[in-house]
Amino acid sequence: MQWKDACFMALENAGMFENSGHRTRFHELLDCYANYPFFTKGLCKCMYLSAWDEEHFVIILETLTHMALGQEEDTEDMKFQGEVLSEENMDEHAYGEALMFQISGAFLENREPDLSKLPEMSEEYQYIVNRGMKAAEIIENV
Repeated sequence: MQWKDACFMALENAGMFENSGHRTRFHELLDCYANYPFFTKGLCKCMYLSAWDEEHFVIILETLTHMALGQEEDTEDMKFQGEVLSEENMDEHAYGEALMFQISGAFLENREPDLSKLPEMSEEYQYIVNRGMKAAEIIENV
């Protein structure tokens, strides 16, 4: 069994997908990009978060397609794009969005995200972040 299949099954068996859309979007990303040189466990964690809904799926899909066509070897451009989006989203209304981009950046840099502001986030974002952190632990241990 390939790593990507083992990863998907570990998340599936742990009940980490919110619905069939989340499952399908994540599987599609994993299936399409797991064999590229820029693929890492950190990127896989970002894929899990981005597959949460259609809007974020489109963002990561566009980014990864661009990286694949440009034959990128790492995720440096993706980290930079996430930092820009994070800064753009730092108004009060989109604070949760900004924190999600910061968490994704931490995943790409293979470091623990700073979750000190988590209690200030809406319950919806707290739930997504908590699920993302649990998924990240599963991904890390595959």
